[in-house]
Amino acid sequence: MIGNILLYGVLALSNLLPVQAIPREYTPTTTFSAAETVTPTVVPQRNVTSHGPYTGPPATTAGALSTSVIASVIQARPPVPGSFNYTADGKLHGPQPAPFTPNGGIGTNGSAPVYRVQSDFDYQSLALALYQEWIELDLFHWGLKNFTTKQFEANGINAKDRFLIEYMADQEIGHATLLTNMLGPQAPKQCTYNYPMSNVREFIDFNQKLTRWGEAGVYGFLPHLNSGPAAQLLLQSITIEARQQLIFRQFGGQFPMPEWHTVGIPQSWAWTLLAPYISSCPINQTRLVWQNFPALYILNQPNPARINASAAFNETTGGWANTLSTKNISSSQLCFNATNKTLDCSPAITQNRSIPLSYPGRQVFLHWDNPGRLVGPNNSYVTSTTVRRPRFAAWVSQLNVTYSPLLNVSRRDNTAFTFQPNVSTWDHDPAINGTMFLALTDTNLHVTPYNLSLINPHVAALAVYQAG
Repeated sequence: MIGNILLYGVLALSNLLPVQAIPREYTPTTTFSAAETVTPTVVPQRNVTSHGPYTGPPATTAGALSTSVIASVIQARPPVPGSFNYTADGKLHGPQPAPFTPNGGIGTNGSAPVYRVQSDFDYQSLALALYQEWIELDLFHWGLKNFTTKQFEANGINAKDRFLIEYMADQEIGHATLLTNMLGPQAPKQCTYNYPMSNVREFIDFNQKLTRWGEAGVYGFLPHLNSGPAAQLLLQSITIEARQQLIFRQFGGQFPMPEWHTVGIPQSWAWTLLAPYISSCPINQTRLVWQNFPALYILNQPNPARINASAAFNETTGGWANTLSTKNISSSQLCFNATNKTLDCSPAITQNRSIPLSYPGRQVFLHWDNPGRLVGPNNSYVTSTTVRRPRFAAWVSQLNVTYSPLLNVSRRDNTAFTFQPNVSTWDHDPAINGTMFLALTDTNLHVTPYNLSLINPHVAALAVYQAG
């Protein structure tokens, strides 16, 4: 059931694949000729004409998709037996299956790959990724339509830049087609959306945050998919999304990639951050199993539109994404207007701002929602948490999860503050940098990138933090 990435030629694999896996007309082949080939069709898409909050009737189904639940949490366990058996000495330790081929690996025995989901985990993960691709397709088009040429150019976004945004929207058609074909007829369709921005600068910032949690959400589940072939194709799409995130940072006058490693997050984190911006979806739309956490508001979220980004207070458009707002910033404080090039944030391949957006030891003021808020398509999902009192701020960036204690915690007002930790991933590589994630937790559970989802039962609220 694979579509938009296929080549047609004389060496077909269709006879090697299970009948139910991939229709013959969508079978990947090797092309030995430069002759004109038949181009597979893309998934149907439309220009969404309705935007704004959901105003329809209450949903008849509420909450995440669920079946019988075996346990309240997945228990942490030691490494699987044999994890330390291989001797990493650079020598070969087994017979080679073919010349120039080392022993081992997954999916390397010559079996034909089947490009379809193989488990509930696969389906729900790829369905989440498809929801993300659909919103990006609409969001890029929405910005180009909603803001005038004059407004874009007043923010340094010229005609060539706008064409790049249009081209990135076209890329999402391919990504949506790829995922739809691997998921099958019940794959999620386009929805309507509600965006938290009113000008070009806010549009650019929301895009760079949305594409960050889009790529980070896929990096989090990609190595866990049962279907290696599906993971391969999704990997070749998500690397494009990573470049989109870099482009939007450049459009916003930020250094394109201040981190040495890109963070990965659990699916429930990506769905939490995405769902509030989906207004309504078609009847009988595929539902997701992932949790929606309450919103975390970073009251002094660094504002990249400011000359001194860290001086911001209550300058976001709301929780979760904590997208910047330019509403209350004077013209003299907008870094786009700065005549000193060390303070300027005009669109550029790279910018080196002399005043950092954030810094170790910075006091960060927080407020969070109670659970029970209706969010997502048709207001049919409900935010939830089992945490009664958060005790830590979990800073999730690069390869690290770093905890800092919450201070002056008020359960009545759901407020607290913490201090940004001073920690590095490697020497000369500050761990807390770039567009990253901040969660409130009730414990400082030890987790690493591969098992980060074990932290989910301990998360009280979640947000994007703009550290750099």
